[in-house]
Amino acid sequence: MSRTHQIDEETFRAILPEQIDWRPFAAFPPDVRLAVVVGHPAEPGPYLIRVKAPLGAKLMPHRHPEDRIYTVISGVFYIGFGDKFDGETVTAYPPGTVLVLPGDTWHFHWAKSGEYVTQVTAIGPLGLEYANAADDPRQSSVNQQAHVS
Repeated sequence: MSRTHQIDEETFRAILPEQIDWRPFAAFPPDVRLAVVVGHPAEPGPYLIRVKAPLGAKLMPHRHPEDRIYTVISGVFYIGFGDKFDGETVTAYPPGTVLVLPGDTWHFHWAKSGEYVTQVTAIGPLGLEYANAADDPRQSSVNQQAHVS
């Protein structure tokens, strides 16, 4: 009995670290990078992405509609919960940690002690909603473009 493959998983391939294509992502602060490793996050179906945040970067309170599985690849990943950022409540997770984050959970990240890289596995489409619209970099871009015109 033949089984249908997932999108972007039809053939064997290896993705080496130097092949990871880090790019800015409109919904992240400008210095945080995202790499799509497998799949198409904007579409329905499984995807695997990586997020790299430099020392001091904060992803303010936000949530995703999709359930997510995070794996800490490098650095220490600090995460807190709720719709207000509180650096006193973050928990540190070392490399190798796997975190299960149910969809619609308000949370925030902080690269408190140095750069971190996390890997996220989920079923798309990827969604990201900030608790405070003023924290959403996509809103800043729209506002900056409006002032330029």
